[in-house]
Parts: sequence; structure tokens; C-alpha cells
Amino acid sequence: MDENLWLVVGLGNPGPGYAGNRHNVGQMVLAELADRMSANFKSHKANATVAEGRSFPGGPRLILAKPNTFMNVSGGPVAALLRFYSIPPSRLIVVHDELDIPFDTLKLKVGGGHGGHNGLRDIIAATGTGDFIRLRVGVGRPPGRQDAADFVLRDFSSTERPVLPSLLSDAADAVELVAAEGLVAAQQKVHSP
Repeated sequence: MDENLWLVVGLGNPGPGYAGNRHNVGQMVLAELADRMSANFKSHKANATVAEGRSFPGGPRLILAKPNTFMNVSGGPVAALLRFYSIPPSRLIVVHDELDIPFDTLKLKVGGGHGGHNGLRDIIAATGTGDFIRLRVGVGRPPGRQDAADFVLRDFSSTERPVLPSLLSDAADAVELVAAEGLVAAQQKVHSP
């Protein structure tokens, strides 16, 4: 087993109709990481598209994966990829949208429940553990009485879109920091104002 190998999963829904949705911010972060590594996504038998590379020469090897399934059934592809690459769940980073933190905010954590996030719920069920790293990308709460499910399936607003590139860049930085320096060091950098 490669000690410096990480599986980074970006959650979202497949197809161009969902590409700009808040729910797909995890996949947007993976696109940023793949660009940095000059890596291309290719089809994988685990029902996912995968890109591999290093963020810097001699750095950790990152397997970037976007499940081809809908968000609520992400667990099967994630479990299959962990088995295929012989990666323990402790070296899994799941990048996902988070309603409970403000837009343009990032939080890193390990373990815990799914917090009502169906993608996380399915990954926990499929892998048998919640002990993996989560990069929670804040999308904020829906305005007024808008349903949360409806809110995350909409594109970012016209006021959010100009900030989105820097949020995706910061999130990609956070993934690279976790892989290179460990969770605690990454948390100290990401969570400081």
C-alpha cells in the first residue's frame, strides 16, 4: 500500500443539468484540483470518473473521483474505489456542500454523522464507517422559506458566482494541505480567519 496515496471524492449529481448546482460544489473542487495537476478524468469500472496525479513533484498521490451515480447513492462507487486502490477510509477525503456553514466558508473535520446529507449517509452505509475526512464547503441556508433540497439543486446566485472561483481555489488548497501536511495542520490554516 502506498503510504502517500489519498482518495479524494467530490460529491454531486451527474449530467450537465446539475453541473452548476450548489450540490455539485464537491465536483467543482475536483475539477480545480485536476486542472492544477494537469490530470484528465477517465472512466473507471467502479462507476466513477477518476483522475490521478500529484499536486507537486514528490508530493502525495491523489486519486480524484467523481461518482457517476446520483448524490444519494454515492456510497457504492466510493467503497469500490477504496477496495480497488487498497486505501483505508482514514485516507479518504470527501468534498461536499454544507448548508450549516455560510457561503464562502470551509470546514475540515474527521468522523461524525451525516448531518442529514444523503451523500454522506450513503458513503457511511457503504463503507461501514464515518471515520473519514470531510471538507465541508459552505453554501449557506436557503433564503426565506425555500426548501433546502430545492436550494442545493439550484445554481449559485449572481452575487455568489464572482466569489466562487476563489472558494474553489481555497477548497483545492485545503485538500492539498490535508494530503501533504495532515488534518490538524490543514485545519489550523483553513479555519484561521
